[in-house]
Amino acid sequence: MDFNVKKLASDAGVFFTRAVQFTQENLGQAERTELDAHFENLLARADCTKNWTEKIFKQTEYLLQPNPSARIEEFLYEKLDRKAPSRPTNGELLGHYMLEAAKDFGPGTPYGSTLIKVGECQQRLGGAEREFLHTSAISFLTPLRNFLEGDWRTISKERRLLENRRLDLDACKARLKKAKAAEAKAAAVPDFQETRPRNYVLSASASALWSEEVDKAEHELRVAQTEFDRQAEVTRLLLEGISSTHVNHLRCLHEFVEAQTAYYNQCHRVMMELHKELGRHDATFPPVPVLHRFSSNFGRNPTTSGSAEPDATAESPVAPLETDVLQIEEVQPPASGTRKAKVLYDYDAADTSEMSLLADELITVYTVPGMDSDWLVGERGNQKGKVPVTYLELLS
Repeated sequence: MDFNVKKLASDAGVFFTRAVQFTQENLGQAERTELDAHFENLLARADCTKNWTEKIFKQTEYLLQPNPSARIEEFLYEKLDRKAPSRPTNGELLGHYMLEAAKDFGPGTPYGSTLIKVGECQQRLGGAEREFLHTSAISFLTPLRNFLEGDWRTISKERRLLENRRLDLDACKARLKKAKAAEAKAAAVPDFQETRPRNYVLSASASALWSEEVDKAEHELRVAQTEFDRQAEVTRLLLEGISSTHVNHLRCLHEFVEAQTAYYNQCHRVMMELHKELGRHDATFPPVPVLHRFSSNFGRNPTTSGSAEPDATAESPVAPLETDVLQIEEVQPPASGTRKAKVLYDYDAADTSEMSLLADELITVYTVPGMDSDWLVGERGNQKGKVPVTYLELLS
């Protein structure tokens, strides 16, 4: 390795000069070259972009991967330029455990068969989550990381170089100012006496030396000014490129929202299918289905006093479907009144005793004595049927 003593000494001298200039500026003992207002606005905008991009990037990482150990592992694999091993999502693990449990409990039992349905659903949710994480990492996280580790590092490097050029320029200005002051002093008050001509010669020589120093300082100032202007233009162009960065990040943000929307829509569809499947599944296994307990009270008039006469439908464990429909139609609103409700989600009726719903529509609802608390009677025009409470927002 070549060891250049002169270059080392020169670099040390430049560093010392910049340090002195920087210290004097902070103490108010030296003038500072100020950048124009437009340049300062570009710097502030760039700093704001960097700070918020960094925060959004980190928080998105926390959202996509809440496990800090997994994030550290992915970071290490990335720095080693190696592909991280594939790991199952929490939903996939839960689904796997449910399916394994169903084998032990028996797939033909109510609990075992339900575990199979829910486990398969959890695995589908885990797969959807994996796809969402992959898409978001490519379309959103990667562009933000590229900006922070690429463009912003280049901008920071050029800004540091601009700051060094500015310190050199101000040091040259201070040196020229000092040389001119010394030259003026030597010319205005010569240090000589008529009886001592040797002093006159020395004073004239000093004046000539200061004049040469002024010329040298002016040349260094011109060079420093040229380098500063060139570096300022380079930095300005990079800072103005922040606008293009915003446009790119805007496009990536739209892609992130689309991926998130697709993910939640898929999860909603999967859960709705599971809900319907479990509804049909539950109607098969319970010895006394909720539907029949609820239907057995429809033949009574809720406005009259309780009668000791039992309902004929209560004697049969499974009432005919036509009887349920007839009893639904005969149900009357209670004396306490009805309420309006807004439908939150679409709902497809599982049988003729229920009423299908459309999101955002308004219906009239009321309860009936003996009715399951998870259901209400809903009316829409001439239509009437059971509706699930969880799909409604009750209005005052």
